Amino acid sequence: MTHWLILPILLPGMLAAILVMVTRYHRVLQRTFSLAGSVLTLALAIGLFWRASDGTIDIYQLGNWQAPFGIVLVADRLSTLMVLITAILAPLVLLYAIGSGWDERGRHFHPLFQFQIMGIMGAFLTGDMFNLFVFFEILLIASYGLMIHGGGADRLRAGTQYVLFNLLGSTLFLFALGTLYAQTGTLNMADLAVRVAALDPADTAGIRVAAVLLLLVFAIKAALLPLHFWLPASYAEAPAPVAALFAIMTKVGAYCIIRVYTLVFPTDLSLTQGLFDTWMMPAALLTLMMGMIGVLGSNRVDRLVAFSVIGSMGLLLAAVSVFTPQGIAAALYYAVHSTFAAAALFLLVDVMRDRRGDVGVHLRNAAPIAGGALVAGMFFVAAIAMTGLPPLSGFIGKLLVMTAALDHPLEAWIWAAILIGSLIAVVGFGRAGSQIFWKSHQVAAETTAPDSEADESNTPEQVPAPPVLPVVAIGGTLTMLVALTLFAGPVMRTMDATAAQLFNPAPYIDVVLTTEGKVIDSGDYGDDTGGNAATAEEGY
Repeated sequence: MTHWLILPILLPGMLAAILVMVTRYHRVLQRTFSLAGSVLTLALAIGLFWRASDGTIDIYQLGNWQAPFGIVLVADRLSTLMVLITAILAPLVLLYAIGSGWDERGRHFHPLFQFQIMGIMGAFLTGDMFNLFVFFEILLIASYGLMIHGGGADRLRAGTQYVLFNLLGSTLFLFALGTLYAQTGTLNMADLAVRVAALDPADTAGIRVAAVLLLLVFAIKAALLPLHFWLPASYAEAPAPVAALFAIMTKVGAYCIIRVYTLVFPTDLSLTQGLFDTWMMPAALLTLMMGMIGVLGSNRVDRLVAFSVIGSMGLLLAAVSVFTPQGIAAALYYAVHSTFAAAALFLLVDVMRDRRGDVGVHLRNAAPIAGGALVAGMFFVAAIAMTGLPPLSGFIGKLLVMTAALDHPLEAWIWAAILIGSLIAVVGFGRAGSQIFWKSHQVAAETTAPDSEADESNTPEQVPAPPVLPVVAIGGTLTMLVALTLFAGPVMRTMDATAAQLFNPAPYIDVVLTTEGKVIDSGDYGDDTGGNAATAEEGY
């Protein structure tokens, strides 16, 4: 078990290099290696999650250098949960890319995909702020390559906008890290937690600046208003499997906010007083409303889904801003739900684009599409989940967030934003669904002229039924939503335990800073095992 912790990072990184150097001209081998690697990564993620489920905290010391001098990876309940979500999503996205032929529309799709997984896994597992920045940059490089996969002026324009906004975030991140290191002399998260807590409140001006800069950086990644402008065009223009994978990308920003502001800058510190109630909560509620208004106002279904992602992130960050164990637990449940709901919708958008002829993703009348009943049914389920209608997990997630906000000073505003936003989303998705499926027999005049080119492009007989692999991939994401609904009780017990561990950071800090390959059990140090891993059991 010692070396398991680094394998979710090492495996996709090595696999990407092999795919570039050995199998670059062999499409079948690329697909086989990439899919097999993703399945193996999923098995590793399940093992790590299972080990952390009893409260165990594992660390991996690279080069056997003890923190804070060496690089450490840390696996607790939160990090292994996010790793597991990513590992489940990755093979589903790959199945769709292979089945739809997206991986053939440009070069190096599979190596870039594996580098992307490497960056995401590293961001979730690292215990060091500078290495978090490094993994952010890996994400940026790989995601830009994936975003412009297949070419096109619109895609290139959206990718350039995406890179510019994220480079701005990277610059702010470096400023924040420089300020933190100048004030504390360390960038290890556990060591930062100890040193920041020990600072004299009169000497915390620099730390306050760093805390705000970090929040801005993570808000850019999470698409929090007014730092959300990069997302609608980027996600709408990205290839469908890439956009589906990007459903986890905004969660990286939310994860960093939860991790850093429960460990390094907890709200009981004077330097972070009011940071969430005064600034982040209003911004989250405005993000929620703006996203749902975007859903209602979109004239293309791909932008409609992109705006729904913004709205879902507003709801998620509102739950985080409550900043209680109950609020964090609700946010984690909703994060899992919104990841798979958004992924399913982006994949369905691609099916519609391919099967509606010249009309594509525009919300205009077109001829019925081949396999329309199946596609309509899957869209109906995904839309119910994203808008938060019962009985699926979106309804449970919103109910959990509203319950967590009962004693919050902005309780009325939170409830109003969620309920009104949900109503707007229902209208927006209902309009889109009826336009694409219900009214599909009412073909617009310009597409119904006899023997016209437009009519030929919209003839359903020319388009075969949806291939098997894309249907399996979309069905897999929808199955996760159903499972999240049916097993909401056990899932919430896991989320509650995760939140409780986050609000008791002492074992995390102790494992990272005071162990040298030793096993910690209920506060008592065991014998030196001579390995690279250390554990702490719940109840420390």
